[in-house]
Amino acid sequence: MHDDGPRPGGPDTDSGSPREDTVATRCAVRREQLRLTREEVARRAGMSVPYLSQLETFGGDFDPAAVMRVAAALDMPYDELVAGPREAAPGQQPAGTSPLLAHLAEDECWQRLGTHGIGRIGLTSGPAPMILLVNFLVDGRSVVYRSEADDTSAAADGEPLAFEADHIDEHLSRGWSVLINGTAEHVTDPGTVESLADRPGAEPWAGGKRDLWIRIRPGQVTGRTIRTR
Repeated sequence: MHDDGPRPGGPDTDSGSPREDTVATRCAVRREQLRLTREEVARRAGMSVPYLSQLETFGGDFDPAAVMRVAAALDMPYDELVAGPREAAPGQQPAGTSPLLAHLAEDECWQRLGTHGIGRIGLTSGPAPMILLVNFLVDGRSVVYRSEADDTSAAADGEPLAFEADHIDEHLSRGWSVLINGTAEHVTDPGTVESLADRPGAEPWAGGKRDLWIRIRPGQVTGRTIRTR
């Protein structure tokens, strides 16, 4: 990987501090991904290196057309270069001050899960571990989701698996997560299947028939919450 060295006012100024999400940072990260030097990006964009550096900090006379050429040179959308991803993954905000991390009791874990929502299942039965999003229902002290018999989320009867759900509040730097380790149990009783299918949240976002209902029988239920003082 090429190293351009530190730049005044750029994202490499203080290697001990987290990078701020700026145009300069996004340019630097994208250059690293593409294994390009600043000189190579400048050549692609048809400009000098000093002018490229000026554009990265929005210094001098801001020229949207020139920034568009930089975005093209970096093979990324103009809006993403200027303002960041529109649908950024959670956890982009800085950590809160004086964080408090605490464990949740099992009753609190079930309360956080509520009645239904979107969670993740973890499977290890294939050639590599998989984590998949699923619509879930809370049924008593178990979690239920639906799948198709030949789908990757269709855990075999008795197969060990994990389930995780969480909630993050970016602005307040707080959130919670619940993890369930257990085994899969295929739900075959017609009355139970009909009752589950009639509940709010039972309709899968991914569509399809999804006639196989899978119950996660908990072996261990744990949770954590983080907040700031």
